[in-house]
Amino acid sequence: MKKKEKLTELRGKSKEELAQKEKGLKEELFKINAQRYSGRVDKPHMFSLIKKDIARIQTLLREKIAVPKLVRENGK
Repeated sequence: MKKKEKLTELRGKSKEELAQKEKGLKEELFKINAQRYSGRVDKPHMFSLIKKDIARIQTLLREKIAVPKLVRENGK
């Protein structure tokens, strides 16, 4: 999936869904990290892909928190 498609898909999700997806990705990263240290990683490229997805989700979560705060401050 392309970055823009992934980003638009993620933007449509709620904060709770994003937090749940982030938790799942962190668990997956933990599992492949354990494989790395046991010496049997099937897909080493997944490390960077998962980390980037986690960063995208964290950015969107921060945007969803910051935008309403800015609207409230400017509305006063």
